[in-house]
Amino acid sequence: MRFNFGVSSALLISLAAIGCQRGAQKAPQAAGMQAMPVKTVAVTLQPVAQSSEYMATIKSRRSATILPQVNGLLTKILVHSGERVKAGQALMEIDPRQQQAQVASQGATERQKKALLDYDAIELDRQRKLFAAGVTSKDALDQAQQAYDNAKADYEAALQTRNMQEQQLAYYTVRAPFDGVVGDIPVHLGDYVSPLMSPTAMLTTVDQPGDLEAYIYIPTERSDQVRIGLAVELYDTSGKLLEKSKIDFVSPQVDPSLQSILAKAPVHATPDIMRNAQLIKARVIWSTKPMAVVPVLAVTRQGGQTFVFVARKQPDGHFIAAQTPVTLGDTVENAYSVSSGLNAGDQVVISSTQFLVNGMPVSPIPG
Repeated sequence: MRFNFGVSSALLISLAAIGCQRGAQKAPQAAGMQAMPVKTVAVTLQPVAQSSEYMATIKSRRSATILPQVNGLLTKILVHSGERVKAGQALMEIDPRQQQAQVASQGATERQKKALLDYDAIELDRQRKLFAAGVTSKDALDQAQQAYDNAKADYEAALQTRNMQEQQLAYYTVRAPFDGVVGDIPVHLGDYVSPLMSPTAMLTTVDQPGDLEAYIYIPTERSDQVRIGLAVELYDTSGKLLEKSKIDFVSPQVDPSLQSILAKAPVHATPDIMRNAQLIKARVIWSTKPMAVVPVLAVTRQGGQTFVFVARKQPDGHFIAAQTPVTLGDTVENAYSVSSGLNAGDQVVISSTQFLVNGMPVSPIPG
């Protein structure tokens, strides 16, 4: 049996050509079907705060550290931490018995001196009458006057000593210097306390609520930028905004231990939001400038680099997802500011970013 190889070859070439033509006709259609619909937003320029974040400490403008004024054992603790107290309210009591005994002894001495003074006063009056009648001499009258003056001086000294002892006795009851809130109480019943103890060995603190300020330590490299009037945003450690304020004090000196400058900002939040000695975050706003802003949903991360996908129009009119590296700045509500990588008007993809790859055909839908 013989085959016509020439005819067979021509037939195969013809079939292959027809298949290629059909494939070429279907290719544009397939490419069109692969374009993924995505939502996009146009990049706009918005004023963005240029800021730095630091740890800050809340401190009371009126805070008293309560230290012992006398020696003795702590016998009563009449308040607890966090309790609101009034000016003059008793906080603690140091064993007063020895001092009470001294006050009682001095009181007896005072009464003794008073009795002698009263006797010498009567005697002086009698000597004056006798001298006036010519019965006694001037020398006797002078002696009576001297005895009276001595007795009066002794009585006044005893009176002052008793007053001093009573004032000393008052120190055995520790009282609040003003209306406020009791802080930590590091001491316990039975502890021996003394004025000679370290200043850090306090009994407690009393802080006046509401009158607070934030202590912000700013690195010295920012010394030429920090100034009174700069805006400050105060956040708790979870990132919740507590209050907006402004710097009203800048220290003229550098803290040598921290190599920083102390700045203060008033705090008006209630004690339920911020308390004395609370650690917070302070965001100091140096200036504002227009920057590109993109929604948080548009940003993807890969290998430590941040990207956005830009719907970029091709010469044939179709769009592709162009993976574009960006440098992010501060957050602006639910968006990121972008310091480099984007221009105003760029169409940034904000949906289905997890399914996109660089160069993938997309069909943008303006958001």
